[in-house]
Amino acid sequence: MPNRGKLIVFSAPSGSGKTTIVRALLQNPELNLAFSISASSRAPRSNEIHGKDYYFLSPEEFKKAISKDEFLEWEEVYPGQYYGTLKTEVERLRNEGKNVVFDIDVKGGMSIKKHFSDDVLAIFVQPPSVKVLAQRLIDRGTESDEKIKLRLDKAHLELAFAPSFDHILINDNLNEAIANAQELILNHIL
Repeated sequence: MPNRGKLIVFSAPSGSGKTTIVRALLQNPELNLAFSISASSRAPRSNEIHGKDYYFLSPEEFKKAISKDEFLEWEEVYPGQYYGTLKTEVERLRNEGKNVVFDIDVKGGMSIKKHFSDDVLAIFVQPPSVKVLAQRLIDRGTESDEKIKLRLDKAHLELAFAPSFDHILINDNLNEAIANAQELILNHIL
């Protein structure tokens, strides 16, 4: 049986670039990463695929999975909108010897860190400023002004969690942020 993989958590306010960083890192075979696909009760965006970007569950299906203790962590991130990490997904990847990478909210990241302790490297991706963050969300063109305001309000709360993470990675230059994240991961898995 292969060695069980380690865990790498990326958390950040929406629009900080964590998903872009994670996608770049997944392309590096040296890191032996596998992406932990989260479950979500929100509707998929036009470019998202069930089982690749998220496991899209109805709110009722999500609540049933909660009641059956199927999640390692879960959170009602926005009213009626749940996100969580399925236990079976993480165990499957670790048992394959893969290093499991998470792209999750800050509370979920802290839950995984607490649960797995030294096996986890928790990285907080921070935007250079809230103003830059706001512009990134606007430039996406995927959400209404109301949703952007909700995400910015939540960002202020999430930024307060940054010191609880093992490392704060400021994403003001994407290539540098990716290189720095790669170095952190290599130090963790070797």
